[in-house]
Amino acid sequence: MYNYIVSNRAPTVTLPPATTSIGAKPAPFMASFSSKGPNNVEPNILKPDITAPGLNILAAWTEAFSPLKYNIISGTSMSCPHVSAVAALLKAIHPNWSSAAIRSAIMTTAKQTNNLGKPITDALLNPATPFEYGSGHIQPSRAADPGLVYDACYNDYLLFLCGSIRKSLDPSFPCPTVAPPPSALNYPSLSIANLRGTMTVTRNVTNVGAATSSYSVTINEPSGFSVRISPTRLNFNAVGQTLSFGITVQAQSTARTNAFVFGSYTWSDGIHQVRSPIALSAA
Repeated sequence: MYNYIVSNRAPTVTLPPATTSIGAKPAPFMASFSSKGPNNVEPNILKPDITAPGLNILAAWTEAFSPLKYNIISGTSMSCPHVSAVAALLKAIHPNWSSAAIRSAIMTTAKQTNNLGKPITDALLNPATPFEYGSGHIQPSRAADPGLVYDACYNDYLLFLCGSIRKSLDPSFPCPTVAPPPSALNYPSLSIANLRGTMTVTRNVTNVGAATSSYSVTINEPSGFSVRISPTRLNFNAVGQTLSFGITVQAQSTARTNAFVFGSYTWSDGIHQVRSPIALSAA
């Protein structure tokens, strides 16, 4: 380049138009800077919930720091707006849904595979876990029609706090003498830390699909644990109907101690796949 410049009186350079590279593979993958679990505040709630695009995102930018009105940014501050926008769209489609129902729809319809059809990996192409991607990568269109949702109300969260921090933050809601364990919160995932023996928790699902529908469950058991769900079939006859099921988890002799292993359970009516990740560790 230097020789070209010094040997020409009027050196020129040609810049071709910018192009967008699409179809990169594998995608998505988990960025190295992405926040990871387990949940240090309450390990009996699986975190993160979901993953969304957050690497090299074209975003609006203040002119106070640049002559441009946009920038390329990476981070949770970029993935969060994607999820927030999906939540807003779901609220517009389903105005009667609670924030818990919206979160459930986003989580239970997420995908765990990349565009190669293989499990999502980290930036080094090692298999990722729910402590990296949560329920999976967000799928907005599927979230609009999840089939079932795990709903929760104000009192459910107060009861959760009773079991988690042993106190109520609302004077009008006294904690029961024996509070349920934090894992009992009606969450679209299941996490049980330091399990000794056997634990059973209850989950409630609300039908937001066809009025008459029947769901059966399949279980991918975490290594070293037995997971049983009862009943194994849920029969709905109305939109808005809520049914309950129990999840019984037992640590086997082969369970690793002080280390989480992962699995999942999925309710399906042949159309919807309502999937919940599982994270378990033995004491």
